[in-house]
Amino acid sequence: MEKRVSISVRHLQNRYGDEQAIRIAKLIGADAIDFTTYTDAFDCRNPASIYSKSEDEFVSYFSHLKKEADQLGIEFAQTHARMQDYGINGAENEAYVQNARLDCLAAKLLGAPVCVVHSVSTLQLGKDAPPQRMHQLNFDMFMKILPFAKKYGVKLATETFGAAPGMGCCDFFGNIGEFVAAYESLCAAFDSGKYLTACVDTGHCNHAAGYGNPSPAEVIRILGKNVGVLHLNDNDGRSDQHRLPGMGNIPWSDVFDALDEIGYNGFYNMELHLNCFGDNFLIETAEFAVKLMKRMLADRYG
Repeated sequence: MEKRVSISVRHLQNRYGDEQAIRIAKLIGADAIDFTTYTDAFDCRNPASIYSKSEDEFVSYFSHLKKEADQLGIEFAQTHARMQDYGINGAENEAYVQNARLDCLAAKLLGAPVCVVHSVSTLQLGKDAPPQRMHQLNFDMFMKILPFAKKYGVKLATETFGAAPGMGCCDFFGNIGEFVAAYESLCAAFDSGKYLTACVDTGHCNHAAGYGNPSPAEVIRILGKNVGVLHLNDNDGRSDQHRLPGMGNIPWSDVFDALDEIGYNGFYNMELHLNCFGDNFLIETAEFAVKLMKRMLADRYG
């Protein structure tokens, strides 16, 4: 089966707008898009956001983007939705749930089968938060938004974490044992995991490995068939850099071996800091990244 390459267009969305970002992704040779809906442009509290408009306006906006992509012949592989916004603040949590519903609806309208979300984070709760508290909050959060995934016929992907920047520790769910335990508890509680999958972020895993966790390839092997989507990126293990593959110390042949072993047949999606050479080179960087990944896959699989 031909290997298909996708790329996160967040930086392109921010610089050129959503519709133009789709056109650019097609122009640079991507097969699919990881479309971002977690910025201020997608927040029901922002009066200028499409998330604060009527349901009809919302549907019209995302349906138009889907039509544009269809005409160009490019897919939405996944969307990237909520990040570390859920914690102990009631008002923030309420807004999170409202936005998460719209994230799931947006994914449906775009034809994206998976909507990626972050777990509850040490960045929000602090490194001394009791493990039971972390698991309970994470469980509560997903149990509030999984019904939206079911309603709209998409899957939520919980993303592997890395270290907690500036805190000198691994993010709680960057510890693969805690991540797996949380995943299994959700699958047991809600429709046997029919609406849940995992997103492996190779850069996060590589960063977490510095705190005694497995390598990115081993994380893939541990999660096995639960791996539904990818955030491929590289780093030197010291911080979450979202570099192009080959610009860090991740052994990519091992990553590809692991994906083969679990029978992964989805998009090889990259989530990169496209502004690593400055905002004037976003398109060029994205284009090179797509060419690079296609060459890596062609060299390996022919």
